[in-house]
Amino acid sequence: MFKWLFFGFIVRPLVLFIFGVHVRGRENLPLDIPCIIVANHNSHIDTLVLMSLFPMRRIRTLRPVAAADYFMKNRWIKWFSTHVIGIIALSRTVAKTHTHPLEAVRKALEEGQSVIIFPEGSRGEAGQMEKFKSGIGHLAKMAPLVPIIPIYIHGAGKVLPKGEALLVPFIIDIFIDKPLLIEEDTTHAFTERLESRIKALEDLNQNNLTQV
Repeated sequence: MFKWLFFGFIVRPLVLFIFGVHVRGRENLPLDIPCIIVANHNSHIDTLVLMSLFPMRRIRTLRPVAAADYFMKNRWIKWFSTHVIGIIALSRTVAKTHTHPLEAVRKALEEGQSVIIFPEGSRGEAGQMEKFKSGIGHLAKMAPLVPIIPIYIHGAGKVLPKGEALLVPFIIDIFIDKPLLIEEDTTHAFTERLESRIKALEDLNQNNLTQV
């Protein structure tokens, strides 16, 4: 209930009507089956923007993957992160455990949920994309039949820059590519292929900007 109200009455009006989001390739976004959304990451608002691309009937099944050390650091942030945003918290430190670090993500996919992952691992500076970490390749191996959707986000890093608390009105452009499957790739090769696809979307955005 908290999640539906938050996104229905606060996030969607803010993202879609006050800032404005231009989406290219919306037809590539699966709306009725589990998927793995993979995007570049410059701002905390990235997650809200991506979740707003889906209809409200899917909002309860969207699970962003986020760093436990940040989103579980106190009880108030933990409550909001889990009950309102619905994150799957992952540790950024290696721990000795019998459970695979991505097991909670795999289980969510198995239960019919969709997940949002930022393979850079943390927010970068606006307009800059860091090297992808290999976790997305390992997840693709764990769920080889789940489509992976490459997305490039432009503008969110200016709406809410890293380290800032105030929102700045700025149009956000979203580029959605066709789904990928890992097929015969190694985890490393798939990670590089996915990164190349999102960089190609970044180039497409740059070309559009130069033509304006």
